[in-house]
Amino acid sequence: MVETSGQHGGPPSPDQHQVLVLKSAIYSRLLLVTLIILFRTLVSPYDTSAPLNPPCLSAPNATLLNHPSSLENAVVWDSVYFLRIAQCGYEYEQSFAFLPLLPFSASLFSFLALRPLLALSAYVINNLAFVLAALYLYKLSLTLLNHPQMALRAALLFCFNPASIFYSSIYSESLYALLCFGGMYHFVSGGNNLAVLFFALSGCARSNGVLNAGYLCFQTMHRAYHALFHKNHVTLALQIAIVGALRSACIFAPFVAFQAYGYYNMCVGRSPDEIRPWCKARIPGVGFLRYFQLKQLPNFLLASPILSLALCSVVYYAKSRPQNFFSLGFFTPMEEKNCVVFLSNDLSRSKETCNVEKSSVRVEEHFNLRRRKNVIKGDVANVPIESEPAEAWPGYLSASVLPFVLHLGFMACTAFFVMHVQVSTRFLSASPPLYWFASYIMAYPAKSFRWVCCFQTSILLLNEKKSRRFSLKAVALVEV
Repeated sequence: MVETSGQHGGPPSPDQHQVLVLKSAIYSRLLLVTLIILFRTLVSPYDTSAPLNPPCLSAPNATLLNHPSSLENAVVWDSVYFLRIAQCGYEYEQSFAFLPLLPFSASLFSFLALRPLLALSAYVINNLAFVLAALYLYKLSLTLLNHPQMALRAALLFCFNPASIFYSSIYSESLYALLCFGGMYHFVSGGNNLAVLFFALSGCARSNGVLNAGYLCFQTMHRAYHALFHKNHVTLALQIAIVGALRSACIFAPFVAFQAYGYYNMCVGRSPDEIRPWCKARIPGVGFLRYFQLKQLPNFLLASPILSLALCSVVYYAKSRPQNFFSLGFFTPMEEKNCVVFLSNDLSRSKETCNVEKSSVRVEEHFNLRRRKNVIKGDVANVPIESEPAEAWPGYLSASVLPFVLHLGFMACTAFFVMHVQVSTRFLSASPPLYWFASYIMAYPAKSFRWVCCFQTSILLLNEKKSRRFSLKAVALVEV
């Protein structure tokens, strides 16, 4: 548990927590970058594509100079594609698997299209984006959970998450996390238009960014239902639905436009013999249960820690609040629904009416004290869950967390049943409920969950140590 104190012995302020999160994020990035440079200098890389730098197809006679450096030696795996796109644009069909935000940002902040400068620019952008993402996660957690210590723990866990190596390399995880957490924060703060902008840009960093439209769809669904059945206002319900649909379309638009651009360049105007298999939606190993093969068992084991943590996060919320979870929030008490996530689009109104988000620390301590007493007596089953008043649901179990848990559940199922499962660690690493749940069980360690916490901690630390030791060598099986 994180212990901090204010200047005068009182509880620490959010500003002090933000300073601690900022320092932790910076120190963790400095450590990771140092290890990347060190092991790229001392250890022969598993991937040998770093020295490859052929001329761009648009300028075949030009010579792209190689400048050996420790940073450039770390340009392996997906990083090669990102820098190639930043230099030469989308030349080959493989390039279209990588979305344009990171290459565009690297080329925008590099005054010369030289590979070392592009690599340095990408490293600076990603590590700066990670620091800002950690701050956004703290602000999001504080706003949604209304629990400073839990928010601080969640942000610190993110600073040392098991996918850290990707956040400090030339991958799109850092930019995606920044835009994802930023969009979520503005969403729960009532700034839907700004949230739409962040979510739309997140879809330019990673394809799963379009799933963030689900938060606005969730809010639109509840607001339209409330207007139609509680206010009997058909026109208002229709207006809410149209606005929600337009906002969702804005989030999808950049990603759809990029996919259309790639399809037009690679699939349109070509003879049948030249059309690539993926133009006909034939992608090896991608699809429902297509990855369930005996030879892929090591990859499932590699993904088991993050997937089991995601499963525990969703199942615990569902078991604790079944009425709220399985009704998608429609049977949630009205005093809990009067907040930004469900109904209100005005933060000031939300602050006056959302009692659960402003419940006192004394109520939370009373609730958890009762649970601990029952656990000590061995009577966990008799802990009153559904009969508790709305004010007794603190932190991770509050109603406002529901859309985030649903989002995590959908992504975890997609990673397990549809995707190349070995990318699950970095795919799910930008899901706030993972850190909220871990922070929650660290604060209130019921006996039935101690083994979960110990198991996850040991496995994640093992993966982190392995990643730091071999740098990007640990991701030899990631998707291309």
